[in-house]
Amino acid sequence: MNLTWTPELRRFREEVAAFAAASLPPDIRDKVLRHQRLERDDYVCWHLVLADRGWGAPTWPVEHGGTGWNALQRLIFEVECFKAGAPRLLPFGLSMIGPVLMKYGSAAQQAELLPRIIRVQDWWCQGYSEPGSGSDLASLSTRAERDGGEYVVNGQKTWTTLAQYADRMFCLVRTDPGARAQRGISMLLLDMRAPGVSVRPIRTLDGGCDVNEVWLENVRVPASNLVGEENQGWTYAKYLLGHERTGIAGLGHCHRELGILKRMAGQAVSRGRPLLQDSRMRDRISRIEADIMALEMLLLRVAAGDGGAPGAEASVLKIRGSEIQQDLAMLQMEVAGPDCWPYDPDWMLAGADWHGPGPEMAAAAGAGYADMRKTSIYGGTTEVQKGIIARHALGL
Repeated sequence: MNLTWTPELRRFREEVAAFAAASLPPDIRDKVLRHQRLERDDYVCWHLVLADRGWGAPTWPVEHGGTGWNALQRLIFEVECFKAGAPRLLPFGLSMIGPVLMKYGSAAQQAELLPRIIRVQDWWCQGYSEPGSGSDLASLSTRAERDGGEYVVNGQKTWTTLAQYADRMFCLVRTDPGARAQRGISMLLLDMRAPGVSVRPIRTLDGGCDVNEVWLENVRVPASNLVGEENQGWTYAKYLLGHERTGIAGLGHCHRELGILKRMAGQAVSRGRPLLQDSRMRDRISRIEADIMALEMLLLRVAAGDGGAPGAEASVLKIRGSEIQQDLAMLQMEVAGPDCWPYDPDWMLAGADWHGPGPEMAAAAGAGYADMRKTSIYGGTTEVQKGIIARHALGL
């Protein structure tokens, strides 16, 4: 892929940056940049702003309502929006089930569900992990038994991100308990408001409840909500995970947090001078910046592929992206120093005036560090990703 910065690409970057600066609601921008908690309406508002501009599905082909942008345009869009303080685009519909439906879904599923994803008329969540079946996903035990024109689902999912807001779940279920683990799994699309679905929050280290347990008790799902073929869900799950792990690289997030880190280091004072003037601190920031540049180049190589499911490269992106996000969070906490110790989770919901990175950012640094510990776990642990790389990239 030609990575030359043509005049057209430069104009595109300027267009995205100007649009984000002018169209992102200030209250949402301030919440994001001060690391405060976002509500459902904050995410939906930004999605609708983009949808009205025709940018609601930046990674999708035009025939499904997307922009048809190439890999570099998509990268520019992500980075500029994040730098402006925009919330992340919800990945569950756009980057996970959306691509699966485009490749494996029925024409009826595509016609009904894909347009609704773009305007968040359906908020999706992911029903993969279970107690005892996270990294070893193929051991899942949630069952779906066919009953006429429906499936009856029983089981439990856990670590379900933002399930408290979700309208629908793409759910892995065991439809043939007698088959070899991977061969007996199917993917169903279920209504989160159906009888028998209950959501229970799990409080995390940063004081939030963005992950949940979901209990499924005799939940009836129309057979038309089966994705693809019965007992072939493992194929669809792997395809989805490749897209998820590429997104977990979080390049836009890394660029934004690097900018916040530099501003924090410029305001923090050590021995009578800004911490950013300390040679050791500058070296550490420069090292992270170089890591982000390398991640960006790898992401471009993967994104510029043939359009198929990302392979072992997605695992490399997932590992490096997770590590860099954790390094950024740790260094922000170190720059904040003792100011991050008295962190109060209630501050995340406070409405106090904010005047840029300062005491408030220091207060949030401890929570950010705690929250980022999860990046090397969700989407497949680092250990699992290394196994994938060893088998599929190195042939070990």
